[in-house]
Amino acid sequence: MQRDELELNLAPVFEIGEKVRLRKLIKNDGTFPGKEVGAVLANKGDIGYIASIGTYLQSSYIYAVHFLETGFVVGCQKKELESVEETHESNVTDE
Repeated sequence: MQRDELELNLAPVFEIGEKVRLRKLIKNDGTFPGKEVGAVLANKGDIGYIASIGTYLQSSYIYAVHFLETGFVVGCQKKELESVEETHESNVTDE
């Protein structure tokens, strides 16, 4: 994406319910109620699920990620997340 291209002109990268991993530490910037500014909300490598998709400054998507371990729902930018591929192995045997 070029600097002058709006992310909102493209479809969201992640889908609701998708499993994602944090690429960086997330601290409270003052928008998370009940926690002090600077408090750690999620650590690099934490796994969560996309709960909803909103917008920020009419230019980019914000992904609300639900981290099951802490119960926190934290807003993240695309650059802060990566998809977690799940491999499903079948336990079914041919008989």
